[in-house]
This record gives sequence, C-alpha cells and structure tokens, in this order.
Amino acid sequence: MNDETVFARDVAVPRERSVAGVFGWVMGLVAISIGFVGIGAWVGRDLSHGAALALSLAGFGMLMVTSFAGQRFRVGSFAIGWLFATAAVIGLGIGPMIAYYTSVDQAAVVQAAIGTACTVLVMGAVGMLMAKDLAPLMRPLSIVMIVVFGGIMIWTIFAGSISPVFAVVIYGLSAFALVVDFNYLRKHGTEDDAVLLATGIFVAIVNIFLSLLNLFGR
Repeated sequence: MNDETVFARDVAVPRERSVAGVFGWVMGLVAISIGFVGIGAWVGRDLSHGAALALSLAGFGMLMVTSFAGQRFRVGSFAIGWLFATAAVIGLGIGPMIAYYTSVDQAAVVQAAIGTACTVLVMGAVGMLMAKDLAPLMRPLSIVMIVVFGGIMIWTIFAGSISPVFAVVIYGLSAFALVVDFNYLRKHGTEDDAVLLATGIFVAIVNIFLSLLNLFGR
C-alpha cells in the first residue's frame, strides 16, 4: 500500500516529513498573519475603547476555538482562513493602542518591532538547534500563552499599560514559547501541524511586541 500521500478533507498532505518544507510553510503563515494584524490595526486605529475591547475579547475567543474546537480549526484551508481572520480581529482590537503609541512615542514602536524581530530570530535558532525534545511542554504552554495574550490585551486597553515586572514575565514566557514551538517543528512537525504551529508562533510574537512596547513606551 502506498502511503506516501494521504488526502485530508480538503488538502493533500505528504506523510514524508520535510523540515525545510514545514518550516517554510509555517513561517509563510506567520508572515501573512502578521500582515493581517497590521491591516487590522490600521483599519481599527480610530475605534472606540468599547469596540477595541470587544474585538480583543473576540480575538481571544477565536484563539480558544483554535485550541479546543477540533481538527477543522487546525488543519486544512478552513483552518488557514480562521487563522487569518483571527489575526485581523486581533489587529482591530489593538489598533487604537498602536495608533496612540505611534502618535506620542513612535520610537517605542520601532524599538519594540526591532526587539521582537531579534527575539524571534534568536529563540527560533535556539529551538531549532536544541537537542532536547520539548514536545511535552508544547500543549500546556500554548494554553498559558493564549491566556496571557488575552490578559495583556484586555489589561492594556483598560489601564493603558502594564507593570514592567509583568511585561518582563510575559516577554520571558513568550520567548520560551518560541523555543518550544521551533523545537517541535524541527523534531516532529508535519504539514498537519503547520496552522497550529503558526498560531503559537504568531501569538508569541504579538505578546513579545506588546510587552516590549509597554517597556519601551514608559
């Protein structure tokens, strides 16, 4: 029996695992997701406080659906569309906050973006090169990251900023989550895992950016 290819409901997925292929697919999804966040933030820059909070809660809920609502939200074309929609909603929710920082402290936004890019590069390399298998940590850490994500967005919208200690803790957790995700990608990742891995990396990136923005924007 030829098991080289198995056909899912709406996408053909190769069984043979190619780390380079999965890495490219995951990072492509992450890049597009970040693009949707940017578009959402620009569109939502003038939203009211209440609308931003509602959209932030909606984005948090959509991430929870991704984690717990089954395979349909993690594999295939529908899952990809759901990821991009989630990113756009999150972008809308943080739009007014990004617009505020851009108007009063543009340097903080640039520093946060550069710091986020450097963190992803370093932590991604650590995860890819690490010999230890961190797969057992991936599921519980992903749930923690989603909860942290919801907390930082909602708290920032209500209070305007978070404490430096909390921001550093969020940064550290998110950076470690990147190590775990990239480690899993190299050791176990297949195309079936692409959307879930992209979601985890994407959430970690947003968390890192928001935590650094709070630190640099003080």
